[in-house]
Amino acid sequence: MTIDSHAPADTEAVGAALSTRLLQRGVRHAFVSLCGEMGVGKTAFVRGFASTLGCRGVKSPTYTVVNEYMGSPLPVFHFDLYRVADEEELYGIGFDDYLARDGYCVCEWSENGGDLLPPDRITVTIARCESGESDRRITIEGEPDEDSCI
Repeated sequence: MTIDSHAPADTEAVGAALSTRLLQRGVRHAFVSLCGEMGVGKTAFVRGFASTLGCRGVKSPTYTVVNEYMGSPLPVFHFDLYRVADEEELYGIGFDDYLARDGYCVCEWSENGGDLLPPDRITVTIARCESGESDRRITIEGEPDEDSCI
């Protein structure tokens, strides 16, 4: 599924729609892999995703690697692997423990996670469009029933 975004609020709305769909389908555990260059709106997507769970104050965990947001009915574990050097560093923060918990793991710069990423993940790619400064193309793959509209 591909969606065009023309402002950060649009990107947040796509994130919110994805988490709403997961909740409506009774999905209690999911890994969302976020891909895209710096500044495309990955954190805005997470802010929208987490908002449907009542989570506020979402900010990039670049220096802490993971922020936990205790939402209702499920928590959001927001990872930023930009500065992660290797898989051992992820083991050191308990990455595998987060993967085993109920809740949603949303991971920026997930390509740095290597083989630790779950194979059944949802992949969200956000790319700049040439049409305008704030225009983005958001592609979502791997979501159950991904052909239906958000």
